[in-house]
Amino acid sequence: MPKRRSSAKTKLDPTLHCLQPNAAGVDVGATQIYVSVPPDRDTQSVRCFATFTEDLHAAADWLQGCRIDSVAMESTGVYWIPFFQLLEARGFKVFLVNARHVKNVPGRKTDVEDCQWLQYLHTVGLLRASFRPEQDVCNVRSVLRHRDSLVQMASVHIQHMQKALDQMNLQLHHVISDITGLTGTAIIDAILQGERDPVKLAGLRDGRIKATEQTIAKSLVGDYRREHLFTLRQSLAAFRHYQQLIAACDVEIQHYLQKFESRVDTTALPLEKPKDLHKPRRNELRFDLRGELYRIFGVDLTQIPGINALTAHTMLAEVGPDLSRFANPAAFASWLGLCPDNRISGGKVLSVQTRVVKNRVAAALRMASQSLHRSQSFLGDYYRRMRAKLGTPKAITATAHKLARIIFHLLSTRQAYDESIFSQHELQHRHRKELRLRNHARKLGFDLIPTPAVSKGESVP
Repeated sequence: MPKRRSSAKTKLDPTLHCLQPNAAGVDVGATQIYVSVPPDRDTQSVRCFATFTEDLHAAADWLQGCRIDSVAMESTGVYWIPFFQLLEARGFKVFLVNARHVKNVPGRKTDVEDCQWLQYLHTVGLLRASFRPEQDVCNVRSVLRHRDSLVQMASVHIQHMQKALDQMNLQLHHVISDITGLTGTAIIDAILQGERDPVKLAGLRDGRIKATEQTIAKSLVGDYRREHLFTLRQSLAAFRHYQQLIAACDVEIQHYLQKFESRVDTTALPLEKPKDLHKPRRNELRFDLRGELYRIFGVDLTQIPGINALTAHTMLAEVGPDLSRFANPAAFASWLGLCPDNRISGGKVLSVQTRVVKNRVAAALRMASQSLHRSQSFLGDYYRRMRAKLGTPKAITATAHKLARIIFHLLSTRQAYDESIFSQHELQHRHRKELRLRNHARKLGFDLIPTPAVSKGESVP
């Protein structure tokens, strides 16, 4: 039986601009939840339930008996997920709100008053639901985030392998770039099988390695101690185990991606070849991710300078292919935390810094912005111009903001990325730059005379 809790002594007036008369508030915890309904729906307007599945169903039954159709709850860790999914399956409209936006006044921090406060704020329409994508997107997101954690764990075991080599004074990881590649694993496997001749070990070198066999042989002269070989063997086994788990995640992600609706006919409009060809990286997904993303999005986001398949996949897993829940590009950029957060008091601007948010899409776009420092595209020129004007951190944010707007436009209109539309912006920038130079020269008593542009490779007379 659910536990009963008396309501708080302070009565809130739900008739004040009541916008959600059938609203409830839920305070979620690890072992119990507190549910508050309007006082006229039950003699006990606040009840406590355990977090076992049958108790969650009992809470949903009680809410239905109280004629509740909308429920608000805080996003507390991962404890909210089971009850959230159960209520959605029952047909409730669930508002998942940011805990920082619903803080109660000091001195009233109890579980009972928290759920009552949520219920009151939801009743008068002061709560805004956080963005949560569709369940198909959440499936991909869960597996992708788990895969990311596996990649991080695998990298820890690479560090353990390097530590064991250092303790034996084997400098292999200093002469080759990746000890988990073909050459590195072949040499380490031979060492663990008992081979100690550095010349024979260096003979396992792949032809693409830049280091010579003599250099590799010198790096393999060391103290092969038993305890360090033991840690090296276990670290290598753990790394390979995580690689198997990552491969299984790739199969699962591909299975979920195939369930998404196709937004483009890949037969009539085949995917173009990538602009930059590179060998597959170690942690890339082991299937045609770019082709799947093109089919799901209906447009190839990798045509945007700085955006690769992994960045586009993060976009799909965190937001989904449909951005209609965002009113415009500005709202999307604000959700990512890539626009100024103006704080004004008494007519004075206190701060315009961006909000501190933990958004994986924003982090991916910031990394994409950093990769544009040598790009000869419009976005590369924009990043370098902002970096000279604002500094590197602000330039990264400004470029990530522009990338977010471009992605929003492409996904909303399903138009292919076209670099030529930025030519007008380039002409405007060139015109402003020319005006600044002429004004500066005029102040110094000079006059600028235009000359034919010098192409690359030609010398200036």
